[in-house]
Amino acid sequence: MATAPSRAKDVSRPRPSASLVVLNDRNEVLLVHRNPNATAFAGMHVFPGGNYDEIQDASYQMTAIRETFEETGLLLATSPSGSPPSDAVLDASRESINTRKTLFGDFLRRHALVADVKALLPFTEWVTPLGAPRRFHTRFYVAFLPGLRAPGFSTGVMHHRLPTSDGGQEVIEARFVHPRDALAEHGAKKIALMPPQHYILSTIADILVGPEARTHQRERVERLSAGAFGQDGPGGTPLVFEGDETRGGPKGRLHRSLVLFSPETKLPTEVTLLRNFDIFTEVESGVASKL
Repeated sequence: MATAPSRAKDVSRPRPSASLVVLNDRNEVLLVHRNPNATAFAGMHVFPGGNYDEIQDASYQMTAIRETFEETGLLLATSPSGSPPSDAVLDASRESINTRKTLFGDFLRRHALVADVKALLPFTEWVTPLGAPRRFHTRFYVAFLPGLRAPGFSTGVMHHRLPTSDGGQEVIEARFVHPRDALAEHGAKKIALMPPQHYILSTIADILVGPEARTHQRERVERLSAGAFGQDGPGGTPLVFEGDETRGGPKGRLHRSLVLFSPETKLPTEVTLLRNFDIFTEVESGVASKL
């Protein structure tokens, strides 16, 4: 087992970023497969997301929505007029935004769209360990979608589409998969997950126990969203979480991830979550959720 990288003499400042955990009405989560040649998280399966852009993003929620559209074509936005853009317009706009020919905000204004930031529930925050060559402070949000049907659909004034890759620029595949199936694929070494994705998928899998995203399931996500089920300590590692016996929890309590890293790529090859308590009832409430 490998632990988190040790403190480096030259510590890079974590870049602010945001990621979106999108859940459909079949209790499936949206995962993207990163290009093996990407500069960050090459070949990994992650939730759509990326770096905060001070020119384009008024908030981290906007970062998550913009990056999800760029990477998967899925747009979380409302059309007050009730007439969302056609799929052809969305595809062309997505390509233009990806190549920086169009700013995301200009695209929204041009088509009278409003980013649905209220649909995003704050979930957890993760900070890359000290010593890593690339460090991020990532805010993860959860969003529930209504039913999807190809090639696109609108429900009321909402407009969502089936996800697709961005043509290989950063993502080579985008798909919905049940959290338990994704974890099984990871266990069989069919896909590779970073610790945040493994942790969140494991937690979401415990919530999505029925055939549909019922009201009580959303309430459980909202309960975690409003509470502190993990906080980052000074100089700590995000592989040991709040509530663990080494992070303020009672003796014998485990709340940590055990990670094996590839000696060649330095990326995780195996992640195991150890959590021997009920995260929904045995964590004190708080303001933030940070891991």
